[in-house]
Amino acid sequence: MPRIPAVTPADAGPLVKMAYKYAAKQYGEVPEPFAVSAHHPKLFVASAMHELAAQKASTTLPANVRELAVYRVAWTIGCSWCVDFGTMLQRLDGLDVDRLKEIGNYAESSLYTDDEKAAIAYADAMTGDVHGESGVTDEQVADLARRFGNNGVVELTYQIGLENMRARVNSALGITDQGFSTDACRVPWADDTVTG
Repeated sequence: MPRIPAVTPADAGPLVKMAYKYAAKQYGEVPEPFAVSAHHPKLFVASAMHELAAQKASTTLPANVRELAVYRVAWTIGCSWCVDFGTMLQRLDGLDVDRLKEIGNYAESSLYTDDEKAAIAYADAMTGDVHGESGVTDEQVADLARRFGNNGVVELTYQIGLENMRARVNSALGITDQGFSTDACRVPWADDTVTG
């Protein structure tokens, strides 16, 4: 259970209800971060619009590179909701989710390409330690620019930064895995014994 309860459809305003229907159609269930953020309707709308815009704008990088870097951030921070949702997104993109088991040992794993390893290492450098200190170097950014172009580096940086925000917000609010990776999604406003 999150530290702040989800807003139920009965308690939601018309705009939030409409967003819930869209999210349930898109993902099979309403993502719990949406349902918790609905307590602040203006931020809810701003966040939803931002997520849609960022998704539509992020078309430079190959999906596998972008999604693995984002997944690594979620895994590093320990956001079980983001790991769960990220696994589903990779599966829906037709990516090999079995290799996610090797994400902790990606540098030595033969399951990841050199481009993927470079993006994951960048995610680690950007995410920093628990004090938020970045370990990004000029050489690392230059290498990524050779691989993906300047626009690819900007997209990768943006997506990693965005996932840092998502994962830290979800972790702080106690939002945990919902079952997206297993197609057994928990309904955000139901008690823990009920599944959707």
